[in-house]
Amino acid sequence: MKFTFKLILFVFLFSTFVGCKKSKNLNVKESTNSKNAIGYASSFSINKYEGYSIVTVSNPWPEANKDFTYILKEKNGSIPDNLQKYTTIPIPLESIVVTSTTNIPFLEMLGVEKSLVGFPHTDYVSSEKTRKLIDAGAVKNIGQNEKLNMEQLIELAPNLIITFGVDNNNPMIDNLQKSGLKVLIQADWMEQTPLGKAEWIKLYGALFGKEKEAKTLFDEIVKNYNDAIQLVATKKPTATVLYGSMYQDQWYVARGNSWVAQFMKDAKANYLWANVAGTGSLSLPFEKILEKAKTAKYWIATGSFKSITEFENSNPHYNQFDALKSKNVYTFESKLGASGGTIYYELAPSRPDLVLKDYIKIFHPELLPNYTFTFAQKLN
Repeated sequence: MKFTFKLILFVFLFSTFVGCKKSKNLNVKESTNSKNAIGYASSFSINKYEGYSIVTVSNPWPEANKDFTYILKEKNGSIPDNLQKYTTIPIPLESIVVTSTTNIPFLEMLGVEKSLVGFPHTDYVSSEKTRKLIDAGAVKNIGQNEKLNMEQLIELAPNLIITFGVDNNNPMIDNLQKSGLKVLIQADWMEQTPLGKAEWIKLYGALFGKEKEAKTLFDEIVKNYNDAIQLVATKKPTATVLYGSMYQDQWYVARGNSWVAQFMKDAKANYLWANVAGTGSLSLPFEKILEKAKTAKYWIATGSFKSITEFENSNPHYNQFDALKSKNVYTFESKLGASGGTIYYELAPSRPDLVLKDYIKIFHPELLPNYTFTFAQKLN
């Protein structure tokens, strides 16, 4: 689970995919008009009708060539004949299995965390609230994403399993469905905007009959995010920023339209690769990084380093950067849960407003003098 989750996080921050597909027109014949309830996310839509909702997940993995459609059927709801071919999920759910720690905050925010009955490799759940459920035996460890415990899942019989795919080859998902289990493929990790990722809480609101609560929570996040943007509205992006660290023999910098770059843009920082077109990443040798970022004022490093010394010792070439010499190095990955999970990986996608405030605190500390970092930590 740890390897897969790290890989998925790395992919959704740095992968080289571009663009998102538009949802298919389902040609639903319905007397009541329906409007898509999703405004920021590009990889799913929710259209609500009398007695049921249609959820369409598009662009579920890089270069995907198909969408996934799910019908959320309310109690006593009636599904039109032309929608019978799609997976029908009775709602509200009473039990669920999710397979990414990024899903945990959505359950907790809606107050339905007790519906969680299984999770792969539970050690990597950081939330104290869900950890208590795990420690009490209410949430079972169901193996690893690559090899979920099928017998245990059949025994648990959750109303729904939410998982993800990294490509079109998903034998585990196929096996779950053949066993009679309901499976929904989520694509929140494919979103490249901070608010787009967070809006996936509305899917969970729809699944648990808490649409209003999900909308209220998301609207508050949007307000907080926009309020933070207003804090820096008059600031000039003068703070030059280096992002990342060496991975094997390459350095992956986030392209200008990526999730990471958007945070730095909104925080009014001068990210040195902001003009590189596209989402995903650009792979560069160390020499190119040093040439461009030697004099950068700030360094947002990747990795769970605890100190400048530990960070410097990880690569002897790092001491050539001015940001390291002036001890202006930060990381968002050093804060861990009780059993070793990275808090940023779990919570950041659902709380972009807090991530943005952390960035503003780094680049413009005078604007948030009493604010305490949620994720970021300066390496001392």
